[in-house]
Amino acid sequence: MSRPGHPYPLGATWDGEGVNFALFSENATAVELCLFDRADQEKETHVIRLEERTNQVWHIFLPEVRPGQLYGFRVHGPYEPRAGHRFNPNKLLIDPYAKALQGRVQWSDAMFGYRIGDPDADLSFDDRNNAPHVPKSVVIEQAFTWGDDRPLRRPWSETVIYEAHVRGFTMRHPLVPDALRGTYAGLATRPVIEYLQRLGVSAIELLPVHALVDDQHLLDKGLTNYWGYNSIGYFAPEPRYAAQPELVVNQFKTMVKTLHSAGIEVILDVVYNHTAEGNHLGPTLCFRGIDNAAYYRLKPDEPRYYMDYTGTGNTLNVRHQRTLQLIMDSLRYWTLEMHVDGFRFDLAAALARELHDVDRLGGFFDIIQQDPVLSQVKLIAEPWDIGEGGYQVGNFPAGWAEWNGRYRDTIRRYWKGDGGQVSELGYRLSGSSDLYEASGRRPFASINFVTAHDGFTLHDLVSYNHKHNEANREDNQDGWDDNQSWNCGVEGPTDDPAILQLRWRQKRNILATLLLSQGVPMICGGDELGRTQQGNNNAYCQDNAISWIDWARSPDDEAFLRFTTALLMLRAAHPVFRRRQFFQGRSIYGADIKDLSWFRPDGHEMTPKDWQQGYVRCLGVQLAGDRIEERDHLGNPIRDDTFLLLMNAHHETIPFQLPAHPEPRPWQLVVDTMQPVIPARAPLRAEGDRYDLHGRSLALLQMDTSVPGPRLRPRT
Repeated sequence: MSRPGHPYPLGATWDGEGVNFALFSENATAVELCLFDRADQEKETHVIRLEERTNQVWHIFLPEVRPGQLYGFRVHGPYEPRAGHRFNPNKLLIDPYAKALQGRVQWSDAMFGYRIGDPDADLSFDDRNNAPHVPKSVVIEQAFTWGDDRPLRRPWSETVIYEAHVRGFTMRHPLVPDALRGTYAGLATRPVIEYLQRLGVSAIELLPVHALVDDQHLLDKGLTNYWGYNSIGYFAPEPRYAAQPELVVNQFKTMVKTLHSAGIEVILDVVYNHTAEGNHLGPTLCFRGIDNAAYYRLKPDEPRYYMDYTGTGNTLNVRHQRTLQLIMDSLRYWTLEMHVDGFRFDLAAALARELHDVDRLGGFFDIIQQDPVLSQVKLIAEPWDIGEGGYQVGNFPAGWAEWNGRYRDTIRRYWKGDGGQVSELGYRLSGSSDLYEASGRRPFASINFVTAHDGFTLHDLVSYNHKHNEANREDNQDGWDDNQSWNCGVEGPTDDPAILQLRWRQKRNILATLLLSQGVPMICGGDELGRTQQGNNNAYCQDNAISWIDWARSPDDEAFLRFTTALLMLRAAHPVFRRRQFFQGRSIYGADIKDLSWFRPDGHEMTPKDWQQGYVRCLGVQLAGDRIEERDHLGNPIRDDTFLLLMNAHHETIPFQLPAHPEPRPWQLVVDTMQPVIPARAPLRAEGDRYDLHGRSLALLQMDTSVPGPRLRPRT
């Protein structure tokens, strides 16, 4: 016998005695709870009408229901698209708060609230039952043995992010059992954990794991929505990544716990800007049929249509308190119940749109900042959307880090050999103070990246001038045309040894720049192994070898992996590369050396005029490790060695005069990208010596303070 139940918490909640069901709908006239025995069932086994309604939440308690029960909702109300209402009780709906889903969308005309092919399209009404074709929500048992697992709370200044896809990371891994490849459980296997530890990353950022929908047009082409930016369930892990779908929640938790035990944080790429229901011609799966006018941004003068700041057809309505609550409840759930360490927000500018313009103090950001749980996790914004004024790099509030798109573009252009880049380069290498310092943020507000899932891989960035997306079956019309890439002389694969050597050197240049810059570096998974997508810069639909990491390694791949690992070890060992405060660019406490100095090849400091010269492609930067105005967690001053980073994007060798120092010390060569691996420390060089910096190369020298250096020789 049913009981009235409670309006909170929303969703299906098992309390050991029964299950409480609660669903928000402001404009519904009736709600029915439908129980199923199987995901593909034609008709529900039981239909229970929800009679109780409190504060626009419909609720009921069923003492006889247990975890594992499949369910969905049918919601009654007006079908008036011109007024923004699209209720259709013939459509079984996913619970927005479902903690697990079973089954996938099986596309048919019944999945749409209107009659496909009618002259007025979405203004018509479809009365077919879609129950066999829609995923079923699942009641779960949340108990899990976490033991002493806690958030790792690794400081931003010690963070190195590795972006990866749950499926693509292990699908071709020879040491992961076949049954576990492409799954959460696969990411928790010893070979994967040990690889990430040896590599030296501190956090893995997973492409979307929220339950998703494969677009019909992709399935019709034999493709899928591989990246997963098409969410339909903000509490449910995507079941296709589970070795056993019925255990999806536990397998996700086990993955997180195992990664935490290895000292690796878990960051989720989340898509709260839009849903998989698309525009006014999209399917009715969940939010549209529960309360379209509450959940979506509709055009004020034509609520039949959707505001689209995302390029996907719709935008979630974060101005509505219940939609905002959905997002906040989802974030807290993944933090408190699933133990993840942070979030990267896809097209985050869309979340800041209070009316039309992006408002950096929008309600969403105010609530995050005041939340005692979410304000303490890692928050990363993709600081743009496709709407007017949507490019907001540098404009997010304190407490947020950002994907620094200006860093990506500058580093690409500089190493491609473009002129006029050094002024911008100086800001990007030193933490982008021009973007973040005025708002009180630190260098680690900048998530530095040169490649990511969206665009060329590092290998393709130096191998292709143009995108090659034919496999997407869109006539190569999709993806960006402006890639700021350079193929080093030949488009695509080549056997020319000179071009191959140049490509490897360019990859070392870019990676070394990334890992030696101030800010938080993000490596695109597989770049350290020479992964290629065959020139595809938009592999969102390629769930195959184009996207999966190939773990078979050539000697060159092995050398590049060792180069990457050695650089990460160097970064971890030296706080001068991961400062918590911005450089001052001046003498500290009256000292006769600056914390940051920029040099020309003649050994003299750069002048304002030098920064504006379009021909300048070679420069050096000295990082004074004994001028760090920071203290460790015990209050002790942080001290480090002094390093000199030399960069030459010109095609010819440039002799670089090592700069003078008040207390002459010798230099040791640490890195030269002319060499495929980081060498044993090279012989000492005296200040005033000339270092021949080869064309398109980078070198890093470290001042040796253990022995006094020779007296500085006068320049001739």
